[in-house]
Amino acid sequence: MLRTAPDLDSAARAPRGNTVHRFGTTSVLAVCAIDAPRIVTSAEMDERLADVYQRVGLRAGMMQRLAGIGERRWWEDGTTYVDGAIMAGAKALAEAGVHPRDVGLMINTSVSRAHLEPSSAVAVHHGLGLPSSCQNFDVTNACLGFVNGMQLAAAMIESGQIEYALIVNGEDAREIHESTIRRLQASDGSAHDVYAQFASLTLGSGAAAMVLGRADRHPEGHRYLGGATRAGTEHHLLCVGDMDDMRTDSTGLMNAGMALSLALWEESAAEFDWHADMSRYVMHQVSTVHTRAIVGALGLDMARVPLTFPTRGNMGPAAIPFTLAGVADELSAGDRVLLMGIGSGLNASFTEIVW
Repeated sequence: MLRTAPDLDSAARAPRGNTVHRFGTTSVLAVCAIDAPRIVTSAEMDERLADVYQRVGLRAGMMQRLAGIGERRWWEDGTTYVDGAIMAGAKALAEAGVHPRDVGLMINTSVSRAHLEPSSAVAVHHGLGLPSSCQNFDVTNACLGFVNGMQLAAAMIESGQIEYALIVNGEDAREIHESTIRRLQASDGSAHDVYAQFASLTLGSGAAAMVLGRADRHPEGHRYLGGATRAGTEHHLLCVGDMDDMRTDSTGLMNAGMALSLALWEESAAEFDWHADMSRYVMHQVSTVHTRAIVGALGLDMARVPLTFPTRGNMGPAAIPFTLAGVADELSAGDRVLLMGIGSGLNASFTEIVW
């Protein structure tokens, strides 16, 4: 029998099902960030693209003017995104006081990858000296991967399968920066072609990691309460890329992401009381325009939204844990933190941690 395609508008309005998830026995024991050391300014990139801008009739300074990104980072020659993930993982385990032999699950959430198989997780697992009993795999879901990794790890802790989980992420934007600049320099395309590849140049390199464990064994930990998720996969072609070339409908992606985030907020904010008493709203780091738009639409206090994109760029899945690690020392016991992630595809998730 011929079946008709589902009504996407009806699907978007459907009951929330498993949209809301709650955890009762999981805590964040440590979250840390590793900076890639080499600073690459937007002015440097503009200089390399000067002839391109002149040819297509654009002015230099778009990355600073439109995205608010003044610089981003690269790893030094010979250091890979896997090395970054290993460094972040080792630091997080040390800060949590958890021995590698006790880790039951390690999830790598990097978008960056050197090959299709094996997973990047196996290299990180080996580099950290994790035991053969430690499950390890990649979770890739664009910029939402780290939050998804947290959700999977918490579910396994809650079910009693594991005692400790390590979530890692390492990103290396240098390859796509270099290939994008070379392609634009060699092209005879228009300003539209520059705009389609603009988002590639806003990406940044870096690494982050988080250790999760049982709350009853770690009263010093920060309770992971749960959150809510929503999908808008009808928008899966708005941003498509690989490590060499990424094409983005930036306006369409932001508008669709805003609509998805608003629907998720309307569905879940009241239930979790996210309108009040939140100490920080740690958002995925994209641009000034994106941040102001979501803050205004949800009626949030901009003073409670820490920013890393102006000096680190869009670090993909590393952005949320990296930003959280940067404000961790400012938080006090009982402070409520909302992680607000969205990834190309589209998928969105809000996740609450009580410090």
